[in-house]
Amino acid sequence: MIERADAVLAVVPLLAMSGLALRTAIAATGVGTGLLAVPLAPAGYLAAFAVIVRELLAGPAARRAADGGDERS
Repeated sequence: MIERADAVLAVVPLLAMSGLALRTAIAATGVGTGLLAVPLAPAGYLAAFAVIVRELLAGPAARRAADGGDERS
């Protein structure tokens, strides 16, 4: 079974590369559309950054820290 942390670690690089892949696909279909695809490159990086920030501020680790730390010790 896939854990939440594994899913988050898998989605971050996929999102980071998705903007570049989408930009390449659009630019490859035509010359004039290359200028329209320029803003798509940083979109993947911003989406990956948003996932990281969300996990740090609202994920399980943040909830454990707000509740008083690690319960195993």
